[in-house]
Amino acid sequence: MSVRRVVPDIRSEAMEESRGFYEHLGLETVMDLGWVMTLASPSNPTAQITLTSRDESAPVVPDMSVEVDDVDAVHAVMLERGAEIVHPLRDEEWGVRRFFVRDPNGRVVNVLTHR
Repeated sequence: MSVRRVVPDIRSEAMEESRGFYEHLGLETVMDLGWVMTLASPSNPTAQITLTSRDESAPVVPDMSVEVDDVDAVHAVMLERGAEIVHPLRDEEWGVRRFFVRDPNGRVVNVLTHR
């Protein structure tokens, strides 16, 4: 298993204002589904943040996202270790396969692979 990127997920009730703020820091919008948007550095595309007003298919908004090369393998390890799965492993219509797991600090981690 390898990690491709780690992205903080920021819950926002002010999506457009937040976009403007982070654009002033030099980030550009690379994905916008209305309820979730990702902004990235044009010179370092793995330097990203995600803004989320809600989650379209999950009961909670995650605190961070970890993109891995094999989400099914990570899911199997988390189940084996008895981790709390907050949102089941599933394919999402926007092109990712993901699940949410709670870390030992109570934070919700969105673990995903792009399809």
